[in-house]
Amino acid sequence: MKKIISFVLIAALALATVFYLTACGDNADSITIAIPNDTTNEARALLLLEDLGLIKLKDGAGITATPLDIEENPHNIVFKEVEAAQLPNVRQDVDYAVINSNYAIEANLNPTKDALGLEGSSSAYGNILAAKEGNENSDSIKALKAALESKQVADFIASKYDGAVVSVVENTTDGFDASVDYASLSGKTITVAASPTPHAEILAVAKDLLAEKNITLEIKEFTDYVQPNNVVESGEIDANYFQHIPYLDDFNKENGTHIVSVAAIHVEPLGIYGGKQTSLDAINA
Repeated sequence: MKKIISFVLIAALALATVFYLTACGDNADSITIAIPNDTTNEARALLLLEDLGLIKLKDGAGITATPLDIEENPHNIVFKEVEAAQLPNVRQDVDYAVINSNYAIEANLNPTKDALGLEGSSSAYGNILAAKEGNENSDSIKALKAALESKQVADFIASKYDGAVVSVVENTTDGFDASVDYASLSGKTITVAASPTPHAEILAVAKDLLAEKNITLEIKEFTDYVQPNNVVESGEIDANYFQHIPYLDDFNKENGTHIVSVAAIHVEPLGIYGGKQTSLDAINA
């Protein structure tokens, strides 16, 4: 009899534990959205979700917003903070993922067709050419800037990415800067750190332009958001092309680096993509 009572008590305790964990933790009915874990892109993701009417942020929450700034979460969405580059890989494990366009394109996602919601093309998040403070006005950087601001690059972006990447250069050039002494750069190499897509692809167009002046553009590809700034700060690389100004400002503040913006070239709208779900209807179910 004692053994039976003990068994019943153990079983009851086990059931109570399961109920407690289900009630207090994530449950099978929770909607889970993976978002970037870096400060500025996380805020962008939350602002996108607010624009879609899924959450409401506290007044004043802007480009540094975090899940702690969510004032209203009527759908009880659970947020998973993930490194931006890994978001396409975790998409299958969550209901939705908010992904930067460059990583979406690398994962064979078309932002204009596959995204369930897309951020507006705000120039505030224009991806920039950046260099170490003090080098931004050197002939090398000015030559690279002119090449990236060329009509050839703008046309390439428009034809290649079909709205998934948008040029923000208002006054395109022929690819060359009249104030640059190209003769002194002849035979020299300019190095630039970039993420593979779309930055390295865009830089390939600039590379052809610089080659017309016998200048070699060496493109070093990186898949993270940290090393491209570190190698420019150290002087190992002349410039980088992968980030927007809010991210750069935050990086400089956190790391004591001295990287400055040279020019904004394009913007990559952030999008929300389905993982386990194929539409946003599941959130309102």
